[in-house]
Amino acid sequence: GGGQWRGQLIPKSGDDKGYITYGAYGVGAKPVLLGSVSRNDPADWQQEEGGIWSTVPPVFSEAETICDLGARTWLVHREGQAEVGTTVLAAKENAGAVYRLECTQRGETGNQIQLFARQLPVKKGEYYQFRFRARCDKAFVVHPGNLVLMKQDPPWSGYGSCEFAKMEMGSEWCEYSVRFRASVTAQDGRITFFLGNILPGGAAFFFEPGELKRLRCSQAEPITCDVGNIILDEGESVGVKKWGREELKQERDYWYDGTAGLVRMRCRANPAKLYRSIELALCRHIIDQSGCSYVAYDGLALRYGAAHGIGGGNIHHIRARNCDISYIGGGHQLTRADGHPVRYGNGIEFWGNAHDCLVERCRLWEIYDAALTNQNNGPNVQQYRITYRQNVIWNSEYSFEYWNRPENSRTHHICFENNTCVKAGYGWGHGQRPDPSGRHLCFYSSPAPAEEVSIRNNIFFEAKGNAFYAPGWSREALRKLVMGHNCWYQTGGVMINLPGQGFGMEQFVEYQKEWGQEEHSICVNPLLVNVGGGDFHLRSESGCVDAGAEVGLTKDFEGVSIPQGTGADIGAYEFERK
Repeated sequence: GGGQWRGQLIPKSGDDKGYITYGAYGVGAKPVLLGSVSRNDPADWQQEEGGIWSTVPPVFSEAETICDLGARTWLVHREGQAEVGTTVLAAKENAGAVYRLECTQRGETGNQIQLFARQLPVKKGEYYQFRFRARCDKAFVVHPGNLVLMKQDPPWSGYGSCEFAKMEMGSEWCEYSVRFRASVTAQDGRITFFLGNILPGGAAFFFEPGELKRLRCSQAEPITCDVGNIILDEGESVGVKKWGREELKQERDYWYDGTAGLVRMRCRANPAKLYRSIELALCRHIIDQSGCSYVAYDGLALRYGAAHGIGGGNIHHIRARNCDISYIGGGHQLTRADGHPVRYGNGIEFWGNAHDCLVERCRLWEIYDAALTNQNNGPNVQQYRITYRQNVIWNSEYSFEYWNRPENSRTHHICFENNTCVKAGYGWGHGQRPDPSGRHLCFYSSPAPAEEVSIRNNIFFEAKGNAFYAPGWSREALRKLVMGHNCWYQTGGVMINLPGQGFGMEQFVEYQKEWGQEEHSICVNPLLVNVGGGDFHLRSESGCVDAGAEVGLTKDFEGVSIPQGTGADIGAYEFERK
């Protein structure tokens, strides 16, 4: 309690005999895990021309050679529709081998062609530089997601960040340099090129690996990856992300220059003299639970991360209780084929195969995308027995987002119950999005069958877009949802957006009759105590009092007994009779 840590938590798994719990002990406020680096000292900034200030870049120097990767055997893995042949050419004098990859069929995803070296020792917090030469008779581009430092065996965990902007491979030999920062200490590291979806069909790619060296860094906390948000004075204001120096036109516009490893921001004076606190949110999950199981998080505060607060795929038996998650997301996820950059970041995300997970009594606010979500975009995936209950969510673009693709995947037994969801789309990221939405329930097109999905006893108060969005769903699929005993309130626009139909507040009864949903639900102002002041308790005269369904809960968000009257209340808080 009362402590603060920067960096990324990579949890360990428990087993069916017990969970490993990361939680608070002692006295004081919730332990804070920060996914950011601070730049609060005026010496952290330097002035450039035209009213632009930049962070002082780190200086790296070589410390020692770890190993000669030119002398190591590099392996090639192929799967799916990709076809590739490999030839090891004779080494030149005083140089290692040259690998020739002939791609006869391009893959659909990066993992379908992998070029990698194994058994690399790494130490947490250390920097490493890998140099190599390469050329290709058909040009292509290697992006940061195509080159990773990872565990060499299942569950294929990430072992650190990879720092470079992009590498353009052309017909002439060029030398390239990549910097890694290790997030674990291990002897089983692996450097992997994921080439399946970028190496052109019919191309011959030549690769000559060089040395792996450890580096010294002049800064304790360099900016190691994309900065998705700048949080100023604990959220009193934020930066506005741009994609090039020429776009920095307004005060607080900023750009992460990945090539130089620094942030540039338009500011009328040294930023550290204008703001008492400057946090640069880094594009990585604050907790990366990929491949984990039987893990619990209890009483933690996660702040200022530009990817997910808690994220990762292929997980099961995860519990998150009593956690505060705020100012999450905004990092660069990918650049589309048309050159348009995409940002992302959810509070808690369960990706891919996920089951037996619980999120309860958490508070989530100022989330770029969804506060809570389970989603998938892969074949033969199962998502089931995932429960979100008694959470308080506000100022997030989506309170709950769900979708599962393709048709041969499946979802069942998902519960979203007794949550209080306030002001979807009123957060920091809404105005910066290319696709401002503002939805409490955001159900994108989801062809995978979904059964026993329950949405009950929730308050959905105000949304800039739609309180419920599911125009890509079929009538048959929507009728399978179990929806009832909810409180809906949206003073303007289309509150319920379904296939071919939209319903405002005044049409709620029509929606109930047309779709056969929302039995015992109400469409009224829930009369929260003080929305502007962040007090989302119920007033005594609220229509949510005693209007909820019995779902087996005996205590509310704060431990108040349920029920206090003739029945349970709608939302996370039970009105306490004194």
